[in-house]
Amino acid sequence: MDERSDGTVNAQVGQHELLREVGRGTQGAVYLARKPGDDRILALKLVRLPSTQPQDAAALQFTAAAKAACSLHHVGIIQVFEFGLDGTWGWIAMEPIAGTDLSRYTTPARLLPEALVLDIAARLAEALAYAHRQGVVHRDVKPANVLVNWALDEVKLSDFGLARGAWAANTGTGVVPGSPAYMAPEQLAGLVPGAPADLYALGVTLFELLCGRLPHAAENMGELLRQVAQDQAPSLQSLRPELPPGVAALVARLLHKVASERPVDGDAVAQELRHLAEAIRPAV
Repeated sequence: MDERSDGTVNAQVGQHELLREVGRGTQGAVYLARKPGDDRILALKLVRLPSTQPQDAAALQFTAAAKAACSLHHVGIIQVFEFGLDGTWGWIAMEPIAGTDLSRYTTPARLLPEALVLDIAARLAEALAYAHRQGVVHRDVKPANVLVNWALDEVKLSDFGLARGAWAANTGTGVVPGSPAYMAPEQLAGLVPGAPADLYALGVTLFELLCGRLPHAAENMGELLRQVAQDQAPSLQSLRPELPPGVAALVARLLHKVASERPVDGDAVAQELRHLAEAIRPAV
């Protein structure tokens, strides 16, 4: 695939014809696309392979991540159908989701109803439990990677194929790939993340959707890393005292600094979240 002087790409990637751009991030863009002779519309995500690695190594890592994404078949995970490489770009073709991501509901003025937040988190916990049973760790759970379609009652976790911190960002010395505010202490320390790291990120997401703020925030990366490694997250009970104590207790367990002290079973977390949601859901 060739890049034009204006930063756009030519109209075909692999066998897919690009129709129009529907999203753009720091590492690439998402297009609606289709194959000639096939009326099915797909979402095709392009990602530039990092220039800080030999191209062969970056291509191998992208392929491994995309292959893992293709192996996941769950109602709560965006389905990846195929993937490929085109020069210095990698691409994945996946199901298109009409809707929005959860990042728009992370400010105090736009918080969702509490029971709905807990229901969404339960669905995400179940999706993560499924992925973990397949041996796949997401590594970048955050509101921006959760797509919701309110009309169809769909909640889907995206970017499994692009959540491999080792390749998914053009990193330099001292730069942490991924989304540090959502990353578990062990992940920031450079250890290979497992299921507890994903559930920590789910805890950060739950905290943010309930409070309109992150548990840890700082003006510079060094201070953020110090807070995540050393400082206890603020008590949800102190910020939202009207919520049942069980909600704060669960979030605190998810945000525990020590991985072995966190829940490891997403299905059990989902069951607890649904029980808490029922306790606060308004009677009809």
